Amino acid sequence: MSGMLLFLLALAPAIILHELAHGYVAHLLGDDTARNAGRLTLNPLKHVDPFGTVALPLLLAFIQLASIGRVEFLYGWAKPVPVNPFNLAINGRRDPRRLMGVVGIAGPAMNFALALAAGFALHGGVGLEYLVYFIEINLVLGLFNLIPLPPMDGGRVAVALLPLPLAARLERSERFGILLVLLVLFVLPVALAQIGVQFDPFQAAMDKILPWAEHLVLVLTGNDAGN
Repeated sequence: MSGMLLFLLALAPAIILHELAHGYVAHLLGDDTARNAGRLTLNPLKHVDPFGTVALPLLLAFIQLASIGRVEFLYGWAKPVPVNPFNLAINGRRDPRRLMGVVGIAGPAMNFALALAAGFALHGGVGLEYLVYFIEINLVLGLFNLIPLPPMDGGRVAVALLPLPLAARLERSERFGILLVLLVLFVLPVALAQIGVQFDPFQAAMDKILPWAEHLVLVLTGNDAGN
C-alpha cells in the first residue's frame, strides 16, 4: 500500500473523530450547536473545509513540488465543529472559558485514545502496516494540536487555565494564530532550507517526542516485547 494512500486512510478517521470528540463533549456539557448543525456524524463530507481540507494541502504540495521537487510536509484541517461556549455548563453552573478548555482537550484526547486502540489491535496480526501508520498519525495530530496558541486546542486549554488578564491576551491572538503556526512551523523551514539554514522546530520536537510517545503506546498496549 502506497505511503500517500496510507496517509489518507489514517488521516481521515483521525481528523473526523477528533472533531466529533469536540462536538460530543460540548453536547454532554449542554451545547447542542454541533448536533443541530448536523456535525455529530461520521459522514466525512460534513467535515470538509474547502480551504483547510482541500485547497491548502494542494497549494502546499504544488509550492513544494515547484520549488524543491518533492513534498516535505502537508497540513490541513477539517471544518471546526461549532460550539457556543455560553451554553456550556456543569450542574447548571456556566463557566464558558474553562469549559471551552474541556471541549478543546477532547480532540487530542480522542487521538491519543485512537492510538491506544490501534496499539491493542496490533495483537490481531492483521493490517499491521496500517495500524502502525494510524498510531503515528494520531500521535502527531494530537501532539500538534496541543500547541498552546489559539485556535489550536492547546490554546483553548491555555486560555482556560491562565489568569484572566493573560488568558484575554492569548485569546486575542486567535485571529492570526493559525497563520503564525503555518509560517513558523511549516513555511519558514522550507524557505530557509533553500539558503542552507536549518530551522524546523516542529520536526525537531517530533524527533524527540514522537518516538517516546510511540514507545509509550506500545508499552501500554503490551507490544513492547520486554524493551
